[in-house]
Amino acid sequence: MKPTDYNFRVKDSVLGIQFLFVAFGALVLVPILTGLDPNVALFTAGIGTLVFQFVNRGAIPPIFLASSFAFIAPIAHGVKTWGIAATMSGLVAAGLLYIFLSFLIRLKGDGFLHKLLPPVVVGPVIMSIGLILSPVAVNMA
Repeated sequence: MKPTDYNFRVKDSVLGIQFLFVAFGALVLVPILTGLDPNVALFTAGIGTLVFQFVNRGAIPPIFLASSFAFIAPIAHGVKTWGIAATMSGLVAAGLLYIFLSFLIRLKGDGFLHKLLPPVVVGPVIMSIGLILSPVAVNMA
């Protein structure tokens, strides 16, 4: 798809607003709740997004990768118990596990993943987390 082939749709605006809530929470709220620096989260999310687009060669529509809400409790506990350095080491290990799983999915296919977690399940979960945490993010910002 060429940039000139794009036609504006209201549906795209609604999705953009939804994504704004998710991205704001992931890039501001998650680092603040976990005791990490939001600037680092923004920088690494940008680098991760560029790597993601490079690896996929633009085959997937542009997406912005950000922090995961799934890691809030473990990061907060890790920072409080073992400090930032040890917690970052754990996050690197989790990232390596994700890379291993991505190669496994590339080899075996993603059909089982789509059956296990169809968009009708994933979308509402992500929206619920973002909307539940949005008042906290607004109050903390």
